[in-house]
Formats: sequence, C-alpha cells, structure tokens
Amino acid sequence: MQLYVSHKRLIVPQLGAPGVSGYKVKQATGFSVKFGPVRAEDIKDYLSAGLKKNETMRSVQFNFVDRLILSPVEIVNSLRYLLYAVVVVFLISGINANGYSFSVMWQNGVHANIYLLLAYTTGAFIAPVLLPWLPFKHFGGKGLVAGFLMFGLIEFLNYSDNSILDVLGWLLISGAESSFLTMNFTGASTYTSLSGVRKEMRFFVPLQIAFIIIGLTLVILSKFV
Repeated sequence: MQLYVSHKRLIVPQLGAPGVSGYKVKQATGFSVKFGPVRAEDIKDYLSAGLKKNETMRSVQFNFVDRLILSPVEIVNSLRYLLYAVVVVFLISGINANGYSFSVMWQNGVHANIYLLLAYTTGAFIAPVLLPWLPFKHFGGKGLVAGFLMFGLIEFLNYSDNSILDVLGWLLISGAESSFLTMNFTGASTYTSLSGVRKEMRFFVPLQIAFIIIGLTLVILSKFV
C-alpha cells in the first residue's frame, strides 16, 4: 500500500534533536525536518500556529505527575535483577550457628526479602516521585536518604527482635539498593548532564558496593552472635 502526502516535511519531537541529522534526512528522503514541540499533545496547536512554538511547547516541566508516570519504567527495567537478589537473600537466610537449614531459610528469608522489596520500591518509585523534596543534589544521595528513612520507618512501626548487627546490615543494604535505583532514574530526568552522571557514578557506585558488602557481612555475622 502506498501513501501520498501533499508536502515533504517531517515533524519530530524537539527532544529528538540530538539524534536526528536534518540534512542527512533531507539527502536520503527529500523530506525536510522540523523539530516540533516537546509533547505530542501540542502538535495540533503547533500546526495551527504555522509551525511556530511558544514557550510552553518548548518546555519540559518534569513535575510530580511526569515523575509518577515515568517511575514505573525503572521498576520494570530492574525486575530481573530483583529476582536474582531475592534468590540470593533466601539462600543466605538459611545460614545459622548450627550450619544450614532450609526451614530457617524460608522462615528468615521471607522477612529479609520484605526489606529487599521495600528498598526496591523506595529507590525505583518513592524517591523519584519525591525527588525535589529529598536532600542532596545528586540522585544517589537522594536515594540513599530515602532508603535509610524508609527502613527506619518500617523498623519503628514494626519493631522486631533482630540483633543490632542484622538491623545495621539491612540498613546499609537498603540504603545502597535505593541509592542505585534512584541514580538510574537520571536517564528519565531533565536534571543532569552526561558529565554530571559520570561524576556522580564515580562517587556513589563504590559507596553502594561497599555498603552492600559490609551489610551482607553484618547480616551473616548476626546469625552466629
């Protein structure tokens, strides 16, 4: 089936400009490229105005609703890593002073994975949604604070008799997990540049790894104390 148009013009989103070479499109297809508004919903007004954009059409708000819409993307993108982590946590949960027990694994594993899932939800959803209200400039720092606060809140509301080593271990793991997932949200934001992301990763990734290692060590040690 062939389609015919009365013009040779392509309208592409404004934010697609870095990946579209107008003159190459012109050479290859004969169509000229016009960079339209940021949002598809503004295309009708853009055409009515004679292919002219106002300030609203040029602007990216990235407000509460925008972040609420985008945050589930991170939840889905990282699901397979969450499944791997759930398996690892279950296996670690079976370690005890008497050796290894599958009954202990199931009993303690469910409780431990609640912490894991909570940190995952905090980093991939809660922190991105609350981004402007969390302290620190970098996403990794915002996620770290959110992870610590959420873990502390759950411990306060659902006080357990876990040892101090276990609590400290999961505090560090929760903060690191939340920090990493929130840092991934930079790709969906309008806040950071590529150089800024690289600088942030050089600081926070080693910190996240250290927190995970120390946290897991404390959790395992708590089973023998």
